[in-house]
Amino acid sequence: MTRRIGLYGGSFNPIHHGHLIVARAVAEGLDLDRVIFLPSNRPPHKQARALLNAEHRAEMVRLAIKDEILFEFSDFDLVRDGPSYTIDTVTHFRTQLGPDVDLHWIIGADSLAELTTWRRVGDLVDSCRIVTAARPGSDGKINWDQLRSALSETQLAALRSGVVETPLIDISSTDIRRRVRDGRSIRALVPDPVRCYIDEHELYRTMA
Repeated sequence: MTRRIGLYGGSFNPIHHGHLIVARAVAEGLDLDRVIFLPSNRPPHKQARALLNAEHRAEMVRLAIKDEILFEFSDFDLVRDGPSYTIDTVTHFRTQLGPDVDLHWIIGADSLAELTTWRRVGDLVDSCRIVTAARPGSDGKINWDQLRSALSETQLAALRSGVVETPLIDISSTDIRRRVRDGRSIRALVPDPVRCYIDEHELYRTMA
């Protein structure tokens, strides 16, 4: 039987309820067997911004998905050398999980606009299904023409088929870090174990 696995990469700086709600909505909408969360060590598109220590971000992901049977944690992108290129991660899991797996790479609509800058994006689209978590009604706002410089019409059609409407959750890691720095509450924005971990280790108090 073919397994349907979602791969959800990101800096998770920190992970919050928006990430979890999107992951569950995609998993349920596409009938995925599980979603693997992959915190990035060095996201290629975010190197200019200081990231919290990888071990802290990884531990917060573990705490956030603890006891969630649909979700799983992997440190693959954290322990390897160099930037976390998506094509390398997908190739790894394709080899590890075997041929009888449908791989789905979950991204946000903002990442879709950056796809032409990703390494070997054509190979990536061919090697897995790119699932774009989009706000309701946002499909018509996606600039598909800008992707034609890097992708064939067949690949564009595959991308279009992977747009999935997910709940509108206006939570961002940037805002959470800002609230912590300003001494404001982040209750209801992150799972309680994550909030307690941030408090215990005094994270983000001086980070933008």
